[in-house]
Amino acid sequence: MTLQQEIVGNAMQMAVVNLRPGQTVYCEAGKFLFKTTNVTMETRLSGPSNGSGQPQSGSGAAGVGGMLRQAMGTAMQVGQRMLAGESLAFQYFTSQGGEGTVGFAGVLPGEMRALELDGTRAWFAEKDAFVAAESTVDFGIAFQGGRTGTSGGEGFVLEKFTGHGTVIIAGAGNFIDLNPADFGGRIEVDTGCVVAFEEGIQYGVQRIGGLNRQGMMNAVFGGEGLSLATLEGNGRVILQSLTIESLANALKKAQGGDKQGPTGGLFSTHAG
Repeated sequence: MTLQQEIVGNAMQMAVVNLRPGQTVYCEAGKFLFKTTNVTMETRLSGPSNGSGQPQSGSGAAGVGGMLRQAMGTAMQVGQRMLAGESLAFQYFTSQGGEGTVGFAGVLPGEMRALELDGTRAWFAEKDAFVAAESTVDFGIAFQGGRTGTSGGEGFVLEKFTGHGTVIIAGAGNFIDLNPADFGGRIEVDTGCVVAFEEGIQYGVQRIGGLNRQGMMNAVFGGEGLSLATLEGNGRVILQSLTIESLANALKKAQGGDKQGPTGGLFSTHAG
């Protein structure tokens, strides 16, 4: 059964989740807004165990072994999230004695989206896109590695969602849903515009143009740097209209410093 939720608001949306008795939803630390008094809140370093959202338990030697394996698994999860720059902890909310309500939001002005997982396809999202999910959804970190990771900046670390149920993500600006199959099987986008995509979509990074005059013009004056993200295949892709970099540059400029510089792209400045 999917999570009963409603996404409300315009420029800065929030998700209002209605929990059934005993139902658990978890979020990344810092995404919680409000809850009713019958909803308990617990902060843990570990993600959901076997899709249950509850810690594993045991007794005797088997219990000790299980606790050790759980501790090692938790340490690995925390280590991955540290390397990815993600929050180290999750907050779990469970409704007690009746239905309860919890509110969540992202950290940037923009849209939110509820994705429904049926167990057949995973979803991948850019770092910090995750807001909340029901306890039957597993949260993981996917390291792209290789050429994609070293060239793409934002594309090195992805959040991965598997299992069954609802996961809520957030991004900046407005969203657009595309399928590369509707555009000849491939689309090219600014690396900061990718919010999420279904498993089966091939995600990579390519250099803009060649080492020629036009290629250098694109890199220096186009504001895109040297790379574009590529998305290929048949599946759902969610893009955002506002990138974190462009928002940071606009705020910097409004404060009297032009972080992007007069030419942008390759010659961007990064004065603190």
